[in-house]
Amino acid sequence: MAFSKDFLWGAASAAHQVEGAWDEDGKTAGIWDALCPGHIAHHETGHTACDHYHRFREDIALMKQLGLKAYRFSVSWPRVMPRPHEVNAKGLQFYVDLVDALNEAGIIPMCTVFHWNLPMWLYDMGGWFCPEAPAYFEEYTRVLGKALKGKVKYWFTINEPQCFIGLGYESGHHAPFLQTPPEKIPEAIRIVMLAHGRAAKALRETAGEQLKIGYAPTSGVFTPDNETPEAIEDARQKTFATLGTFSNALWADPLILGTIPDMMQGVLSAEDMEIIHQPLDFYAFNIYQSVNLNDRDGKLNPRVWPGLPRTALGWPVTPECIYWSARFHYERYGLPIIISENGMANTDFEMLDGKVHDPQRIDYVHRHLLQLERAANEGIPVAGYLYWSIMDNFEWAQGYDPRFGLIYVDYRTQKRILKDSAYDYAEIIRTNGESLHS
Repeated sequence: MAFSKDFLWGAASAAHQVEGAWDEDGKTAGIWDALCPGHIAHHETGHTACDHYHRFREDIALMKQLGLKAYRFSVSWPRVMPRPHEVNAKGLQFYVDLVDALNEAGIIPMCTVFHWNLPMWLYDMGGWFCPEAPAYFEEYTRVLGKALKGKVKYWFTINEPQCFIGLGYESGHHAPFLQTPPEKIPEAIRIVMLAHGRAAKALRETAGEQLKIGYAPTSGVFTPDNETPEAIEDARQKTFATLGTFSNALWADPLILGTIPDMMQGVLSAEDMEIIHQPLDFYAFNIYQSVNLNDRDGKLNPRVWPGLPRTALGWPVTPECIYWSARFHYERYGLPIIISENGMANTDFEMLDGKVHDPQRIDYVHRHLLQLERAANEGIPVAGYLYWSIMDNFEWAQGYDPRFGLIYVDYRTQKRILKDSAYDYAEIIRTNGESLHS
């Protein structure tokens, strides 16, 4: 059987995208709370989102109904620490209650410490250019580690640093919507890496024994045009080229291999590397598409053909990306693989029969999981697959139009509807992947 008997079939979310309650119970603003006006489609915000803060028990009941083995959530830093060195007891208790409810439901909680919504108080100090940011991040992580000690085994320190630096500080498409000169970006990268290293060490010291610690970069992959050795090697080299902020090797080589990429030479010191290069237990990555079939920069790409299948966000549907990403990253880093995000944005709505039919998503998931099964069959230790996302949510600068969820959310009423894809995924989980072949 391709998928192990303890395979982590799950789904994921992020605090700012689902929780709402943006200013309740002592929480202060993060950058996605305060800086969004003028930057989000239809002038929307995450202030209410899916109201998961108040409805988490209802949502966990739906997860249990689907048979999820694991659920990856993230913590809102400004909810837990609304001001420097100040812990908000009510905000912290929310995550304790969430984790307790997951454990009671038999769902393994997987905690992401940081998923983009930086506290405004730290942004005002310089954000990811603030020299004290790694120390603040360590302090915050220790608070979580102590509160969730013995309750959470799987931890992800940071989600998609390529995006919150590349899109937030470099291109200005995401919060804090800055366009920093490229020559200054390596210092922000250094500070994020130091924050990761200090957090990983803090978790080992506070969160209990037998932890599994990783992080969750996005993992753009070049897929080979054919399976000749030459084409495969060309794709591998391009996948790990350190040509800019979105490079895989840039963000993983220092953390896992303890080596300094070209872009960070003269930026990372030996002392930095002692902090950054912490032992990790798995390599997680978020994977959605093959980079070489992407023409969203407006440039001509001869590999892209008319009518290429695309999601509602215009992302090409390239199921082979998940196989090649798992293969290339395992070959390079030698760690068990967890797919921390994979999914598709669709144009979903409640139909006349009161249901949400999404056959494209069902097909998308099947095609990607069959490719992941290929990786497992070839001996790559694939430990889990976390569909993005458990429910429709606030999709950052795109607002609420793109719907990634297995669960449909009517944002006017907060009504939840299990989509057809949710029932199909439940059957995949029940059969441990065997239904992919029926």
